[in-house]
Formats: sequence, structure tokens, C-alpha cells
Amino acid sequence: MEIIDAVFLGIIQGLTEFLPVSSSGHLEIGKALLGSQSIPEESLMITVVLHFATALSTIVVFRKDVAEIFRGLFSFRWNDETKFSLKIIISMIPAVIVGLAFEEELESLFGGNLTFVGFMLIITSLLLWLADRAKNTGKIVSYKDSLIIGLAQAIAILPGISRSGATISTSVLLGNDKSKAARFSFLMVVPLILGKIAKDLLSGDLTNTTIEPIPLLAGFIAAFVAGFAACTWMIALVRKSKLTYFAIYCFIVGAIAIIYQYFYAR
Repeated sequence: MEIIDAVFLGIIQGLTEFLPVSSSGHLEIGKALLGSQSIPEESLMITVVLHFATALSTIVVFRKDVAEIFRGLFSFRWNDETKFSLKIIISMIPAVIVGLAFEEELESLFGGNLTFVGFMLIITSLLLWLADRAKNTGKIVSYKDSLIIGLAQAIAILPGISRSGATISTSVLLGNDKSKAARFSFLMVVPLILGKIAKDLLSGDLTNTTIEPIPLLAGFIAAFVAGFAACTWMIALVRKSKLTYFAIYCFIVGAIAIIYQYFYAR
């Protein structure tokens, strides 16, 4: 892998992990437009490295929150940090169940069906539009909310549904404070990413990779910087109710995908 390719993949991973545009949906559109063979499968090693970089960028952005959570957990008391950690665990349950129980069924959806992807992008657009019009409150995420947000995260496995868009919008529509909704959305995905990395490491498939360390390092840095910038920017956008721009973008891309599939891909 060339350094420029690794940097490009890193930037894409860092941006789409946090911006509500559905990286999986855009990848499916790219496959359909360019042909499946024109987009080679990413090496598992580079995938693991880039995901670790975005997880690390999230931890850095929320470093004070993470430090407080660990201090609270190691005090071994039923405090706010322990309660928050339990809510994160609850939010992970739906995605873990769906990912393990329906792995083959989900993979079948990633076959370049632009009509499906287009409608999912339009649903993402609607969620973002509604969330932008919700009133800002001081409400924190409850245990019930964490489960519902977790269900939204599980649904976001579908190509075209943005994970960050679905989880933040669902949280805001449940009446939670916008800043707290963004914080919960980004922190809840870190354990899932780290768990997926651990699963890939334990699978033994990484022994088959031959990528040089320099491209890996370049991709890691690119993903970290892009992820840090996108995460910080997204928090500000949610707080200032600026998600409508992404809603418009997702709607336009979704509509184009549907039209292309209907008129040109037959």
C-alpha cells in the first residue's frame, strides 16, 4: 500500500466516523458507480489501525470525561461515573446482539443496492432535520434512553444510516441535552470499536498481512487528526443546531442514488 493511499483512507475513516453522512452508504454508492472490482478490499491490518486511531481521537477529545469516569469507577462507589458506564454498557447490547446474530444477513445488504441505500440516506436526513428542530434541554441520558439509543446504533449497521446521525438524533428527540447527546454518542462507540479490534486481533487473520509500517503510521496519523477535527466540529454543530446542512446533503445524495438505480443501473 502506498503512503498516499493510507493517508486517503485515514482521512475518510476519521471524517465519516463522526460526521453524519454514512460511510457505509457512500461506499456502496462508490461500488455501484465504479464497479466492485475498482474498490479493492481494505487489508484487515489497515482497518484495525484506522479504527484504533479514531477511537483514540475520541478518547483525546473527551480526555477529561474519560479521566473522570475512570476515577469514579475505581472509587468503587455507586456514583455518576459508574451510572454513566452502565448506560454505555446497556447501549452496546443491541449492536452486539444484531452484529453476532445477523452477521450473514447484514452482509447481504452490502451488495450495491442503491435504492435501499438511497432510502436509508433519506431516513438519516429526516432524523437530522428533526433533531435540529428539537429544543435544547438540560436532561441527561437515562437508562431507558441508553437502550433506545443503542437500538438506533444497531439499526445504523444498515448501509445508508449514519451511526452518529442516528444516535445523536435519537438522543435529542428523546429530550436529552444536545451537548450531552453528542458526548454520549461518541463515547458509546469507543468500547465497540475496541471490542471489534480485539476480535480481529484474536482471529489470527492479521498474520496474513504484509503492509509496510510507514503507510500504517501515515494512515494512523491521518485518521487520528481527521477524527479529532471531525469529532470536535460535530459537537459544535450539534450544540448550534447546524445539522440541517448534513440533512440536505444526505437527502440529495439519497435521491440521486435512487434515481440512478431506477433510470441508469437497469
